[in-house]
Amino acid sequence: MADSSTLSAQKNDSSFAHVLDELNWRGLVALSTDAAALKEALNKPITFYCGFDPTAPSLHLGNLVQLLTMRRLQLAGHHPLALVGGATGLIGDPKPTAERTLNDRETVASWVIKLSDQNRKFLSFEGENKAQMVNNLDWTSQYSAIDFLRDIGKHYRVGKMLAKDAVSARLNSDSGISYTEFSYQILQGLDFLELYKRFGCVLETGGSDQWGNLTSGADLVHRVEGKSVHLIATPLITNADGKKFGKSEGNAVWLDKTLTSAYAMYQFWLNTDDADVADRLKVFTFLTRNEVEDYEQQVSAEPHKRAAQRRLALEVTELVHSKKDALAAEAASQALFGQGELAELDPETLRAALMELPNINCEIGISVVTALVESGLVESNGQARRAIAQGSVAVNKNKVTDELALIDQYLPGKVAVLSRGKKSLAGLFFG
Repeated sequence: MADSSTLSAQKNDSSFAHVLDELNWRGLVALSTDAAALKEALNKPITFYCGFDPTAPSLHLGNLVQLLTMRRLQLAGHHPLALVGGATGLIGDPKPTAERTLNDRETVASWVIKLSDQNRKFLSFEGENKAQMVNNLDWTSQYSAIDFLRDIGKHYRVGKMLAKDAVSARLNSDSGISYTEFSYQILQGLDFLELYKRFGCVLETGGSDQWGNLTSGADLVHRVEGKSVHLIATPLITNADGKKFGKSEGNAVWLDKTLTSAYAMYQFWLNTDDADVADRLKVFTFLTRNEVEDYEQQVSAEPHKRAAQRRLALEVTELVHSKKDALAAEAASQALFGQGELAELDPETLRAALMELPNINCEIGISVVTALVESGLVESNGQARRAIAQGSVAVNKNKVTDELALIDQYLPGKVAVLSRGKKSLAGLFFG
């Protein structure tokens, strides 16, 4: 379940007269259906939904954009439906390049549970406009193949389906596209229709790369029910250099702490470029417009202090994990790269931090020279001895002056921190 203290502290910015104005200021509306009609609809409580497919055991930072958009709408009085796709997860949304590998039913079912639990961390499931979890397998499994083709498939035109970006990209590739993935947009369209019928849902949110699938649902509701419904698509977030956001060393940044530790999460945000940090504060925190503008000024006037990055890292790590984890990650970062006592750190957090650095497994009594070479901080024994002679080597922040020195002590958690200079660090893990 969600951290009640974190959720209770979240508020929309009262300086905006309308939630849609705030979403636009935060850069969260890339595409939408008729803006005036959407704004009018949001003047009173409505039910809306966003879907998450269990194609992995955890959500990632791209999904966090959707979760926080949902939370902002909920704070404005609207009713969220968090859909985890037990059916669509068995198929997989078409990727632009190649066919997905289909996961077995047991795996997908286990991921449905994990993603549902993660959704509960970011939305309130209490109160008048409490969120509800839904699973599209509940209704999709009730259709026979014949019923699905007769009742739903007849509303789709192949020409329009072929025009969807993901489909057309695959049709023009060497791999082509299977009928299975080609049909995905019909399944997602069915979700909106069923949620409209069951809950009166009139708005779907999602990423702009999903626009074709979003419009599929809106079109189906209009064809079957004769009603107009609404869509909001958030932009795909990129860094100032144009690269896709949310990757760390080529890997996704996950919301599950066992896949991306709280320390790794904190460091990811701490390393945000000055050119990106204000936009990240808008999207990923509940800081007000005045607070974000103040941090923008600090970035301009005193970029070396990285005040905006530190606030961003603390806020998002608390949001994804907990305040305790966020403060522990902050303390570890400060102890490793600045002031702070290593021995006072939480052992679990310190181990997680060292896993993000170059690291080796070793035995007590290893020589400092050997540890420097094996960890990759230097290239040779000779270079290691010169670094020691120059006074740039330390173990657990204690300077090493003897080139024959051995490492015969470790910190709580059976680890040690080896450093060459202020920024080149490695972790040593003792058996």
